[in-house]
Amino acid sequence: MLPRLLAQEGVDVVIAGGMGVRAQQLFAQNGIRPITGATGNVHDVVQAFLKGSLSTGPNLCEH
Repeated sequence: MLPRLLAQEGVDVVIAGGMGVRAQQLFAQNGIRPITGATGNVHDVVQAFLKGSLSTGPNLCEH
């Protein structure tokens, strides 16, 4: 399962435009903080997150 594999690799945050509730639960259960509603250029999103200035909108997943 992806959340477990990512956790084993030291991942502690996943940033996405949208993510279903179950996926968010699986990431959280594996110690990974899901952040949803992020849009834009990947580099810019990561830089904003690292600076503590990432702004997100609504979760873009509707299921």
